[in-house]
Amino acid sequence: MLLIPADESQSISRGNACLRFVALVALMTVLWMRAPMAQAQSGQKQPSPTPTPSASPQPNAPAEAGGPQGDIGPIAVPKKKDEEPKKEDAPKGPKKVEGLENFSMRVASQLVTLDVGVLSKEGVFIPGLKKEYFRVLEDNVPQTITSFNQIQAPITAVILVEFSNNQYFYTFQIDSIKSAYVFAQTLKKEDWIAMISYDLKAHILEDFTQDKRAIMGAVASLQPGMAMSQETNLFDSLYDTIDRLETVEGRKYIILIGSGRDSFSKHTLDQTLKKVQASKDIAIYTVSTGKALLNYAETHGLMRYLCGITEFNCTMTFLQGDNQMKTFARMTGGRSYQPIFDGQLREIFSDVGQNIRNQYAISYHPTNSAQDGSFRKIKVELVDETGHPLKMKDEKGKEVKYTIVARDGYKAKQQVE
Repeated sequence: MLLIPADESQSISRGNACLRFVALVALMTVLWMRAPMAQAQSGQKQPSPTPTPSASPQPNAPAEAGGPQGDIGPIAVPKKKDEEPKKEDAPKGPKKVEGLENFSMRVASQLVTLDVGVLSKEGVFIPGLKKEYFRVLEDNVPQTITSFNQIQAPITAVILVEFSNNQYFYTFQIDSIKSAYVFAQTLKKEDWIAMISYDLKAHILEDFTQDKRAIMGAVASLQPGMAMSQETNLFDSLYDTIDRLETVEGRKYIILIGSGRDSFSKHTLDQTLKKVQASKDIAIYTVSTGKALLNYAETHGLMRYLCGITEFNCTMTFLQGDNQMKTFARMTGGRSYQPIFDGQLREIFSDVGQNIRNQYAISYHPTNSAQDGSFRKIKVELVDETGHPLKMKDEKGKEVKYTIVARDGYKAKQQVE
């Protein structure tokens, strides 16, 4: 026990009393100063407070207002523990039956979606086809279509443009610029478009935007002779672009503009094809560049001047590039174009717009439910009531030849335990 002398005890008591008095005076002063201010604001004396019932809470704004819903006000206050549902209120599990063992069941169901284009010989989309006309085969096994619609919607696309200094007389560069420019002119205000150029690596010129002027500005930034490298790393750039698109929801398109050549990529053609094959909801449309120059060089015996000294057969190099461009398109349900004249570009991109804006959207649950990561081959057919190939005729009674455009297949999910 601590003993305090009497005189010190008295001084401490006086000190405490002084502190309490000062605090009381300060409190009264504050109250006195607030009263005139409140009266000045109201213009009259405030009546003595009387108890009033608390105001009923205002209902939350309707969902259509677009604001946050629930228990949200100027300050978000978490619910108290006693407001949470009590354990006894939670639904109870089924009673255990004697002699019956407990069991669990897990259902894993994949949904495959296809965008299918049906085009006439002239490349025009054929509308008005019914669900009954379509037959979908997965690994040659017929599937049951669960959802079917004809859609015309805005597009989400990336313009992937080859732009390298290893393009003789800048012909390939100029063709790339022209093609990108014509495609940009066909865009609509609801479309989401990004633009990427590539040489040694991919360069994002414009991220996804609905501003058509921004895309035109990205095209204008490509000046002949101003490329940063002589390499044309197509495989790496396409691989990287697919990686970026896989995080984007919905159907996506890649408009690949280039020669199809690859000079220095880290990824091989086989790795790139596997990436393309495993891509989800991505269709690739390819437009080859430099065809006029290649035709001239081939007919005048000048092909050897279009390739480096290390390339044994320049003609085979460009043929391989064409084959790669066609394969990327075919594997994803896109189309490949090889324009020679500038006048073909507007017709080509009009055709691209017809294909990617007008589709038959088909969904089904595959009969093969195994989640083994295997590749499933898809085939789409048009059949009549008897199961034979559907025959269509125009208003003159002439048979219409058509082409079905759909991806080759898909890669099943890989189950991870």
